Amino acid sequence: MDEFDIETIADPDLDDPVFVEGLPGVGHVGKLAAEHLLEEFDGELVRRVYSEHFPPQVTVDEGRTQLASAEVYALQEPELDLLLLTGDHQAGDGPSHYRLTEGFLNVAGAFDVDRIFALGGVPTGELVDEPDVIGAATTDEFIEDLEAVGVEFRDDEPAGGIVGISGLLLGLGERRGFEASCLMGETSGYLVDPKSARAVLEVLQEAVGFDIGYDSLEERAEEMEEVVKRIRQMEQQGSAAPSEEDLRYIG
Repeated sequence: MDEFDIETIADPDLDDPVFVEGLPGVGHVGKLAAEHLLEEFDGELVRRVYSEHFPPQVTVDEGRTQLASAEVYALQEPELDLLLLTGDHQAGDGPSHYRLTEGFLNVAGAFDVDRIFALGGVPTGELVDEPDVIGAATTDEFIEDLEAVGVEFRDDEPAGGIVGISGLLLGLGERRGFEASCLMGETSGYLVDPKSARAVLEVLQEAVGFDIGYDSLEERAEEMEEVVKRIRQMEQQGSAAPSEEDLRYIG
């Protein structure tokens, strides 16, 4: 297998598309947001990206296997085209993150993308009832646009910067002429966080201009609230930490 194998599934005619990334990360925020966008829009799979930089594995669904990959979907609405990058994996090491990000930027460039939004979470180390969305961007103009829709830009936050593909989309993207930003919902860092994913999506909705519902994310948030209540009760009672079953992914 070559370093990259980009499979072309479809070639829709897109008008000035916005590129949105939602891969697994802190609180699963970006991945949850991407999954919700796919639920709400009638997306079309346009590219599947295979690479030796993904983990050496296949996923299994009811016995059917799929080689580790990332997928790019076209989400088309009146006066708005989105390209959504999602998948189940990030890279295994630093150099691989660079190579994968270059490959994703190549896909964005092939569709004449100008603006990129990376979606993710920023860990607080504690449970958050009303998560804020913290931002980073490659231009002052982009910062001003995002501040206008409620994104906060804080000194020295997130601490340590933005790691993984979300960060490199900004760093490498800027060097290649893309205008890029990262929208990060506050999250504890140790729970799957649909509430934070919704906060990020609401900001993206205002920034880009689309209309979606949030019923399924609200259901996930309500289920997670039950887990959070149990955790808080354990903390108040000085009980043992919650089990892996308590912290399971709410699907």
